[in-house]
Amino acid sequence: MKLAIIAPLVSPIREPQRGGSQAFVAELARGLVQRGHEVHLYAASGSAVPGVDVIDTGVDHRELAATLYRPTRGPLAAATAAPVAERAFAQVYLAVRDGDYDLVHNHAFDAPAVSLAPIQSAPVVHTVHLPPDAAVAGALREATRRGRRPVVACVSRSQADAWRPIIPVDAILPPYIPTMQIPFSPDAGSGAVFAGRFSPEKGAADAIAIAQLAGVEIDVFGDSYDADYVRVEIDPRRAEPGVAIHAAVPQTELWSAMARASVVICPARWEEPFGMVAAEAQACGTPVVAYRCGALPEVIVDGTTGFLVDAGSLEAAAEAVHGASALSRSACREHARIELDIERSLDAHELLYERVAGARAGARTGV
Repeated sequence: MKLAIIAPLVSPIREPQRGGSQAFVAELARGLVQRGHEVHLYAASGSAVPGVDVIDTGVDHRELAATLYRPTRGPLAAATAAPVAERAFAQVYLAVRDGDYDLVHNHAFDAPAVSLAPIQSAPVVHTVHLPPDAAVAGALREATRRGRRPVVACVSRSQADAWRPIIPVDAILPPYIPTMQIPFSPDAGSGAVFAGRFSPEKGAADAIAIAQLAGVEIDVFGDSYDADYVRVEIDPRRAEPGVAIHAAVPQTELWSAMARASVVICPARWEEPFGMVAAEAQACGTPVVAYRCGALPEVIVDGTTGFLVDAGSLEAAAEAVHGASALSRSACREHARIELDIERSLDAHELLYERVAGARAGARTGV
């Protein structure tokens, strides 16, 4: 197949990646190329994915800073950000339209990325990587009213359950991980690791508090996403003993850090759509302690590859950190290899692509 993949435009697709959706889009494009597909990845200027034909859209990601997703974003903020996003995606879709693709797969979580898609003659699949958002939901409903219902995929069962009352969900396409590229350590290291953007929903401050309660050192990896959160919750902890706060690092460096740790802490304070860090940690052989939120129970086998506790239960999470050392690192790796490997995700993508492209071709010929 000849495929166009539209990446989130809020950051370049390059290492270190801004978030899980960016990292997965790179792996998806690479995996599809390796399976023999012709793939063009449309991304913000400055993007680079080895082995993938990246199309520079001419979009400066800094101009889209106002469109960055926040769970508490209200209608006014979304409306303010819409014009700049509309200009960017109009530019992208015009370029894609000239490419004569069999299918277009949009991964951008912006209302204009949905509302402008019908200019394509090729079928378009939208993967919604985040929880329901009023602006995106409105664009999906409006597209349906116009008679061309969007093909929508979610990244987990939990996320699909949240979206189904709003719009039909056609498939679940989990952003699984390249297990065989991730180093496995059969021997437990020391200390804890947190990785994720520094924003309230990801829970970096909770991870530090949990590690301190458990009496273990913690390495925290991430970049500022919410300036107020960083100023209030992260910066004051930079000098605290046992806490090392690092900028985001390339995936290979993060994997090595997780493989050296005794536990990875994922205290998400929102309905986590998937939980890529938790999946990567298990591939390293490192158990995960996480809040029981969103899709994390789909990623972690409670009591076998980690422990799930109620959101905000710092003491319970600290106890779980101590218990994690008794879990089998081989079991963590095996779970990731069998259940969370990217080859399974590539299979699911190809099945959906064939179904959608075939249905559109049949409709055109009257078959």
